[in-house]
Amino acid sequence: MIFLELVLQNFGPYSGKQVINLNPKIDEENSHPIILLGGMNGGGKTTLMDAIRLALYGARAQCSTRGNLSYSDFLNQCVNNKIDPVADTRIELLFEHIENDKPIKYRVVRSWVKNPKDGKDTLGILGDSDTWPDALVNIWDEYIENLLPLGISNLFLFDGEQVKELAEQETPPPVVVDAIRGLLGLELADRLAVDLDILVNRKLKEVGNSKDLANLEEIETRLTQQQEDYQTTEEKVEILKNQVEELEQKQQEAFDKFISEGGKIAAERNQLELQQNTKTAEIEQVRQSMCELAADVLPLALIPNLLNQAQTQGEKEFRHQQIQISKDLLIERDQRLLTWLNQVEISPIQVEKIQSFLIQDVDNLYAKTIQTEAPWLLADDETLSQLDNIIYHLQNSKLSAKEKLAILKNKEEEIHTLERQVQTAAAPEDYTKLRQALESAQNQVVEAKANYETIRRRLAELETIIAKSKRELSDYTVENIKHKNSEHIITSAAKVQNTLKIFREKLTLRKLNKLEEEVKNCFLYLLHKSDLVHRITIDTKTFSLLLYDLNGKPVPKHRLSAGEKQLLAIAFLWGLAKVSGHRLPVAIDTPLGRLDSSHRSNLVERYFPSASHQVILLSTDTEIGKKEVETLRENEAIAREYLLKYDSSTRQTTVIENQYFW
Repeated sequence: MIFLELVLQNFGPYSGKQVINLNPKIDEENSHPIILLGGMNGGGKTTLMDAIRLALYGARAQCSTRGNLSYSDFLNQCVNNKIDPVADTRIELLFEHIENDKPIKYRVVRSWVKNPKDGKDTLGILGDSDTWPDALVNIWDEYIENLLPLGISNLFLFDGEQVKELAEQETPPPVVVDAIRGLLGLELADRLAVDLDILVNRKLKEVGNSKDLANLEEIETRLTQQQEDYQTTEEKVEILKNQVEELEQKQQEAFDKFISEGGKIAAERNQLELQQNTKTAEIEQVRQSMCELAADVLPLALIPNLLNQAQTQGEKEFRHQQIQISKDLLIERDQRLLTWLNQVEISPIQVEKIQSFLIQDVDNLYAKTIQTEAPWLLADDETLSQLDNIIYHLQNSKLSAKEKLAILKNKEEEIHTLERQVQTAAAPEDYTKLRQALESAQNQVVEAKANYETIRRRLAELETIIAKSKRELSDYTVENIKHKNSEHIITSAAKVQNTLKIFREKLTLRKLNKLEEEVKNCFLYLLHKSDLVHRITIDTKTFSLLLYDLNGKPVPKHRLSAGEKQLLAIAFLWGLAKVSGHRLPVAIDTPLGRLDSSHRSNLVERYFPSASHQVILLSTDTEIGKKEVETLRENEAIAREYLLKYDSSTRQTTVIENQYFW
């Protein structure tokens, strides 16, 4: 499993959307295990760890800041305090793992708003095909338990406080004990023991509360009588069913006669006459509106040619007037030019030539616009505008009149249809006979159906009663067998519990032997001091560590320095992770708080590059300092570096890529 990308949106101190690339691959062929994120205390390092846990486990996540808060209150606490209350808070974790011998990627998305109605987040899983596999969303808790079980997640996602607590206590803290139990498979044995106790208590209750068994002969007699009643009732049901079918046929015949002889039309006579009156009133309204059109411009539709001729002549005369005005203006301009030329020193011959040119030029410009006939309309601009408006309104009136004629025709056809329907209605005395015959047939069908339904329900009741009697008859023998089986289970459960206890002890010893060897090797590798500890044992009940020297004598934990204790705690977690058999990323928050320079160097050079194929380090500037980061860079152990820049004035954190404290 590899974490590829973490996206935070309005989560904790991370305002807006911030993307962190966690892929340890440098290129297609090379990869370095460490993703280094630097930040000062309170700058959001622990928030990143909580985001990973929350994305994977949701309400089950063991986040550092949750405490005793409900999940709804914890989600509200995680919302950035600078955003709009209705804005989304979102976490996305993209990871890759091997499934069916093929790499597959999933993007886990959790989003919520401030004070969600149901107190939950919205979970989505985005697969390789960019679709949301709903089936995986529904079983996500079970799915992630197979990849990274919650019980052992603290072996891979841990912080300096956890290491400190493990180093100072004689026995491991509860979170580590839970991880050990899950790793060793002891949870299954304990769960099986509890299930056995529940089964025994249930069987004891069944044996203690069992009633006297029913008399077999009485059950058989009752069952025989019930079966006879069932057969008689079944025959009645069949008779009534045939009767209902016959009456329904007669009802249909009465209804068909009622329709064909005008009974339905007679029943609807008042409604048809009302519709007829309504249509007549609508026709009158249409005719009135047509009279209004005839009183307006519509009569002019009789002389369309005269209107078009007048409009054309008006436009022609108006255009000629405009041309004459422009010609007069041009002649006045030429006259002013000639006057000016006579005043300057130009010979009269030249002035005469210019005058001749100007006269000829004007004649050429307006040669084609000479009016061949005298104007006769003599309309001004306002009159022509009114004529245009009349022609426009005339077109609209013609369209409106055409529409109203079509409406009038449709309404008249509808009235004719209604009149024909009224004429086919039956006479009042015939209608009364037809209606009474139909109602009588309908009442007979209703009564027959009621009788049929009553008998049918009785048949169903008898069927249920017979089935119950048959079960009692069958249970007569089954109850005896169950009684004996319950007693056998109760006596056998104690033997199983003893066997399970022995199995649990042997399983614990077998797994702890391997764990002890791994923890010792990891501790000596980190300590770089082979004569301090020769053997490490783990208590089978408390899981506390016991150290022994070369002579087999115990090495008290208080003889270890603070740094050595912390290295022992890290070796314990490292050994547990190795024994788990899970190839998972390791994320460590503030890992070097109490180590001196020598132990710190051992951890930087030996543990971080080897802890896993992907190691996410969250460090302050005093833990992985300038010397340590340069060592990791020289050893080509770092794939990516980030700086969590915290602004105390806004209390917001920004992720800066390709940057560390140094």
